[in-house]
Amino acid sequence: MVSGMKFKSTLAVCLLLTSTALAQDELPPIRAVHEKEAQYYNIVDLAVDNTVFLEATSFEVLPEKRLAIGTRRGEIYIVKGLLQKVPFPKYQLFASGLHEVFGLAWKDGSLYVTQQCEVTRITDTNNDGRADKFDTVNDDWGFGGEHEFTYGSKFDRKGDLWTVHCLTGSYTSEYKFRGWCLRTTPDGSSVPTCSGLRSPGGIGMNAAGDMFYTENQGPWNGACSLKHLRPGGFLGHPVSFPWYKDAPNMGPVPAKPNGGRQQRQYREVARIPELVPPAVVFPYRKMGQSASFITTDASAGKFGPFAGQTFVGDYTLSLVMRAQTELVNGVYQGACFPFREGFKTGLIGGLLTDDGYMFVGGCSRGWPARGPEAFRLQRLDWNQKMPFEIQTMRLTKDGFELKFTKPVDPKLAADPQSYLMTTFTHEYKPGYGSPEVDQAPVKIKLAKVSDDGATVRLVLDGLRVGYIHELTCAGIRSTDEEPLLHDMAWYTLNQLRGE
Repeated sequence: MVSGMKFKSTLAVCLLLTSTALAQDELPPIRAVHEKEAQYYNIVDLAVDNTVFLEATSFEVLPEKRLAIGTRRGEIYIVKGLLQKVPFPKYQLFASGLHEVFGLAWKDGSLYVTQQCEVTRITDTNNDGRADKFDTVNDDWGFGGEHEFTYGSKFDRKGDLWTVHCLTGSYTSEYKFRGWCLRTTPDGSSVPTCSGLRSPGGIGMNAAGDMFYTENQGPWNGACSLKHLRPGGFLGHPVSFPWYKDAPNMGPVPAKPNGGRQQRQYREVARIPELVPPAVVFPYRKMGQSASFITTDASAGKFGPFAGQTFVGDYTLSLVMRAQTELVNGVYQGACFPFREGFKTGLIGGLLTDDGYMFVGGCSRGWPARGPEAFRLQRLDWNQKMPFEIQTMRLTKDGFELKFTKPVDPKLAADPQSYLMTTFTHEYKPGYGSPEVDQAPVKIKLAKVSDDGATVRLVLDGLRVGYIHELTCAGIRSTDEEPLLHDMAWYTLNQLRGE
């Protein structure tokens, strides 16, 4: 399965996170609201056996309320007792000797495991709790070692598994399909699906069943983002173009993007049909610095008021962000919001279960992370208390509609002075990252409150295609005079709504 492969040591590097290395004391401080977040979402430390160094990188729920946990060190544990209100975990080593398990999916009595060199089907044929059958399902990509991370999805609605592949050293594409997304069909066929990836940190579906991945700041990426894996799409980094020769289904190589300090990606999106813009940009340091796992809330309210929304981890700042996507003219775009800080290690893997528990894990080695512990397994629980938040931010023909989790004070919410909006974008260039550029204010002409106080329609003068719209709602209060738990949101606007 992995014999004969050339491996370099990965002990010095924990995962793909290629944001500029910072000393621990240079990381931005935890927000003052951190302690208030704990009033609504409680972080539970989960016990781990003393003999287990559990750098959790992937999760999957199995029958009989068991949880499978894949690790950076190439193990898979099956754990009982975590999917209950008071957790009493019991660990069983299911498999070992794998190479960084960054994807787990369950089907027909087997685990489908994404490791760096292949997708492997692993089965316990004699029901003794240990894997004894390992089948290679797909290894149609090259692998040379350190930093060539591969992340795997759950099964989509067609039964396909999707994998995303980091560039070689996060800068070049020295092996087949480095910087690509592939699909593995139920019959084991490999389908090249997207080019132009740089440094993925996670992959997952939104509530509509469309696949996304998290991209990290670096060349051709001004900031971290959530990107739609549109089949046939080019995600922005041209170094992966040589592998189009092995992907005839993808058609001709896209036009090479023009890059530079004065270049903007939205201009190239208009010129290059295959180029897919980020659906949601996570402003650097304001939100996160190294976007990682993706998990969508399918708990139907068991995790709070954000059913159907997507949660994204961040390694460097040891936090979880919230994202909401919508299709406008066939293109994904949407908003992101702060959610929960204070995790104890750099977050790599995460899963929000249908029971309403969010499991997170990772490690803190090789790259700086706010959470200082070498590893930690934690669970985030909603305590049934409703936070006062901006629930959604959706585009209208002339502005945005904000929906809140509690009714707002109608007088304050109807005052345009309760809000502040500015816009910015990033340079689109082969150099590393980008500052925020082209800043401009947006005039809020009107704020109209719904009769039930749940929504506010903002009519604006100055919507800008291709720009991030930063909204602050510091003047908003609920009807019982409660301030917003988080009063900021960022909307990435790729398309305007028609008449």
